[in-house]
Amino acid sequence: MTDAATAPKPALRWTGIALSSIVTLMIGGSGAMKLTENPKLIEMLGGHLGFPAGVVTGIGAVELLCIVLYAVPLSAPLGAVLLTGYLGGAVAAHVRVGDPFVAPLVLGALAWAGLALRNPKILGLFARD
Repeated sequence: MTDAATAPKPALRWTGIALSSIVTLMIGGSGAMKLTENPKLIEMLGGHLGFPAGVVTGIGAVELLCIVLYAVPLSAPLGAVLLTGYLGGAVAAHVRVGDPFVAPLVLGALAWAGLALRNPKILGLFARD
């Protein structure tokens, strides 16, 4: 539990929850779509980005695992770190084929902003002594 000194202000906390919800819905939806093994999605990931068709379900499962860890307050920092790594891979995949890569960068920034606003201790990780 947080004490009064480290508790976020309600407006900041709700803003953090809203940002975190956006990230959770976007990445959770993406992961769920990959689990459906939609042929158009498999073609986009396989034909365009170069991923073998057999890994699409695994990628979706990793997305969902990361987002579940991120959504649970106790494991949210670990989830944010794992999401950052996953989204870095997404950036690399898009850069490799010359696609725009702004979306994964923005999602990563929103994930950390949302986490920092709902848990001010996160900001302490980046503060100077």
